[in-house]
Formats: sequence, C-alpha cells, structure tokens
Amino acid sequence: MSDDGGEDGSEEVEPTTEDAGASHDPHREEFHDAPIGHAQVRGGMTVGELAAEYGKAGIGAASVDRAVDVYAEMLARDDVTNFFGLAGAMVPTGMRQIVVDLIRDGHIDALVTTGANLTHDAIEAIGGKHHHGRAEPHDPHPAAPDAEPTGETPRDHDERLRDEGVDRIYNVYLPQEHFALFESHLRENVFPAVERRVSIQEFTAELGRANAEQNRERGVAEDAGIAAAAYEHDVPIYCPAIQDSVLGIQAWIYSQTSEFGLDALGDMTHLSDLAFDAERAGAMVVGGGVPKNYVLQTMLTIPDAYDYAVQLTMDPDHTGGLSGATLDEARSWGKLEKSARNVTVVGDATVTLPLVVAAARERAGETPDR
Repeated sequence: MSDDGGEDGSEEVEPTTEDAGASHDPHREEFHDAPIGHAQVRGGMTVGELAAEYGKAGIGAASVDRAVDVYAEMLARDDVTNFFGLAGAMVPTGMRQIVVDLIRDGHIDALVTTGANLTHDAIEAIGGKHHHGRAEPHDPHPAAPDAEPTGETPRDHDERLRDEGVDRIYNVYLPQEHFALFESHLRENVFPAVERRVSIQEFTAELGRANAEQNRERGVAEDAGIAAAAYEHDVPIYCPAIQDSVLGIQAWIYSQTSEFGLDALGDMTHLSDLAFDAERAGAMVVGGGVPKNYVLQTMLTIPDAYDYAVQLTMDPDHTGGLSGATLDEARSWGKLEKSARNVTVVGDATVTLPLVVAAARERAGETPDR
C-alpha cells in the first residue's frame, strides 16, 4: 500500500462525523445514525418547543420528548379511550388542576387513583388549603428565605408540628382541622346518600356530587376539583385501595352503624367493560402502586391490550418492584400490544407531569385558550 493511496492507487478518505453511520451497516444493527444534538433554550419559547429541544438530547430528556409525542397522539385521536392512573401525593403538592382540566376537556375517560388523593381533593373543594412548609428544619421557610437555621433536629421539627396540629407531606403542611372539616362533610353530605352496599365507583361519584354542591354553597374560591369534575362529566373514578386513606377509614367507621358498605369487586366489571368496548386504549400512569397496576391489569381480563402507554415514575426498575417496572415489561404480560407505543420517564412527577401534559396538548394542536 502506498503512502498516498489504497491498494488500487485511489486516495483514502477518512469518514466524517456526518458520513459515519449514514449508510446501513449490517454489522451494526444496534447503531443508529442520528447524533445527539445540543438543546437550545431562549426566552419566549413555548413548552412544546422546549420539549422538542429535549428530544435532541439523551438520557431522561429524550424520554420526556418521546412521552410528549405518545401522549399527544393519545389526546388527538378520537378513537382512543384514555385511562389515567394517579398515585402519590399529587393533589396536596399542587397537581390537582392539571387533572381537572384534562377531565373537563375530554382527555380522561376513566381515572384510577388513591383514597388519599380523593381525601385531599375534597378538602380543597370544601374550603381547606394545603400550605408551603419545610422538609427539613434547617431549610428556610419560603415565606422567610433569609431566616437563620433553627438548630432543630428533624425529629424536633416534626414533634413541634405535631404539637401545633399540623401534618407534613414532605414540604407541604396541612392543618389537622381540615380533616375534621372533611369528616363532617362525609357524614353530612356524602354517606347519607349511599345508605346501602355500593361499588367504590358509585361512592366516588357521590363524593364528587357532594364536593361540587358544597363548593358552590360555601362560595369556595378554589375549584371544586377532580371528583366533582369527574361527576359532572360522567367520568368514572376507581379507587381500589380506598381503605388505605382517611376516606377509607371514615367509610369503615360509618359502615359500623349503618347499612352503608363498599363492594370492592364491583368496579372490576365496570372497568373491564370500558376496556372491552374501547376501539383503541391508552394509559397515562402517574406514579406506581395500586393505581398503576389496576390500570394495566385491566387488559388481562379482555382479549386486547393497550395501544399507547406513558409512565411517569420516580422508581427504578432494577429492584423488581411494580412502581418502577417499565412498560416494556408490562408488554411481556400482555398488558400492552406488541406494537404499542410506550415510554417510561423517570423523575419527580411534580416536574414531569406539567411539562408532558402542556407540551402534549400543544403538540396535539390545542389552542392556548382551550
């Protein structure tokens, strides 16, 4: 071989970055020619434009953009029945109105959530409020960012909150008198309407009715909330682990001295029928636990499976736990179609949910005033 050419005398040319991978190489099936781009941000860009910049990047950013793309298709298609799973402390941490607006705009056909989220939703509906607080005693309070550290230990911090009658959810505070207000609401406005054995879905519908009614009668400035919106738009709410909440505790107490009772299996027929009748089905799952599994396992009762699925979780998949299990893993169970479009985004759902929903609504073609 000569110094200035190949064996045939032609000059050798080193491949450039643009050339590398530009043509198909059968020996590199896992290699794709799309290079990583570098996200650009600027003032005034829309959230949809920001999500597109995420798509240029790798790791979690790329997953966010793919999630936006899949969820946008779920929202835009009229033939998709949308199932929404809502776990975690999403209502007390301020994500309530996002879900309300999705319900009112016809983007949720069935909601599976926790008794805790329904408890906090009702508290806000009838006049209670959640408040900014501190996760640790040494963190300055948002209302006084220049305050000096208190010198308290974490235990001191929570003992003082207990003495003051305040419950803490990480950095959110809730005065305990709001639970008393909630319990009175249940006994006066909800339970008397269901003095019989009912399904959990029937019970959550009555809760939504009462929340909407009391919200209006009390002149509460805050929106009537998730359960009320679901009731008004005929969207069923399923709460399979209702016992694991203040709402469940109060239901149990009331059942001891009345004809009221909950049929834990009654919802399964209702939900399965909804899935069976769906031309196409999509799942948006926020968090894990029971709501996630209840949404996904529905497809084990019918011949079909989900055509679309997006999961927003904080949990890793390598522990084998359900909350972190990927949607690809769910495909092995037959919960997703082999051809399903699905994305798992790992990150704080209070950060990823607003971003994904806003960008998906924009990408689906919704106008800003909708």
